Amino acid sequence: MTDQPIPGTILFNGANAMKGYALNKMCFSFNSRSNREAFLRDEEEYMARFGLNEQQRAAIKSRNVLALLEAGGNIYYLAKFAGIFHLGVQDIGAQQTGVTVEEFKAKLLAAGC
Repeated sequence: MTDQPIPGTILFNGANAMKGYALNKMCFSFNSRSNREAFLRDEEEYMARFGLNEQQRAAIKSRNVLALLEAGGNIYYLAKFAGIFHLGVQDIGAQQTGVTVEEFKAKLLAAGC
């Protein structure tokens, strides 16, 4: 078995779960409005509170969901982070497929979705 059974897919396995524990714990905290507000007030302090590593911090700063997945993020927890910035599933899909949101929406419509 390879590390990437589906080309381009980041497998969320035990190793990535351990790698992303702090990141996912932080994103889970965004269930609380006060935590979302605290993050927006001071992202650096908030990331430090959860002990994010440099790879995770850079991915958070760039708002790059693919980089967050590579840093051990779980898409279900990352959705909490994306929501802070009003990024929806189509925004994330566009990032994952390397096209603009408009192009991604057009692909969905063309596929009958």
